[in-house]
Amino acid sequence: MNNVHTTSRHATLSALLAVMTLTLATGCSPSAPQGSKQGSAAASSTAVATPASALGDLTPFRSIAADVAAIVDRGDLAGAKQRIKDLEVAWDSAEAGLKPRAADDWHRLDGAIDRALKAVRADTPSVDDCKAALGNLLRTFDALSGKG
Repeated sequence: MNNVHTTSRHATLSALLAVMTLTLATGCSPSAPQGSKQGSAAASSTAVATPASALGDLTPFRSIAADVAAIVDRGDLAGAKQRIKDLEVAWDSAEAGLKPRAADDWHRLDGAIDRALKAVRADTPSVDDCKAALGNLLRTFDALSGKG
């Protein structure tokens, strides 16, 4: 089971790194206009069919949050606590590139992430509290990406 989490974590972090590298290299969102072709295999593997938010492509962050939610759904709160660290690190690392794009959206999402971190890392975490905070976080991702 640890190998599955490790493999998933590495795949998600690799995708996040590809998106962040592309974003930094181009200075813009990694989403390509409709009808255009992505230039690299890494970029096309992270392409999204839905419009990106004003913050850019949030898919890598949402993927980690969805993974944490699935771990909570299995009742593995210790595993969720470990996995949510990946979201915190990725989000904090991307702050300088994302926040200037849409500060209000960034603060909205940052608050939802903070609430999820607090619920999962509580001294005595509750599955219900974790599910509620992560559900809110996923809805916030979706709303900012035009899905919600």
